[in-house]
Amino acid sequence: MIIFGSKSYLYQLAMLTLACGRCGNPAAHTLKKRVSKFTLFFVPLFPFSTKYTTQCTFCGAEQQVSQEQAEQLLAQGGGQGGQGHGSGYGQAPQQHPGQNPYQR
Repeated sequence: MIIFGSKSYLYQLAMLTLACGRCGNPAAHTLKKRVSKFTLFFVPLFPFSTKYTTQCTFCGAEQQVSQEQAEQLLAQGGGQGGQGHGSGYGQAPQQHPGQNPYQR
């Protein structure tokens, strides 16, 4: 007996500030990557599908984007593993090497 199937993995790539296509608000959008992998005996072997989406945090609208568009958004807005440069909230201030971050 052979057991096979698929498993999906969801990665959050960045948080970007964009104008929503549905509600029109300039809101934070999460850029996500979904990778589906073929499994044999519950062991993921190789990916067979990769999709990129953006989701508005204001209205919840989700839009599928191409890989090229996702790479452009990462280059423009911030590929810091979940924290984008868009809004500026929750980010450490810019500092120079050797400077104490709490000293003005």
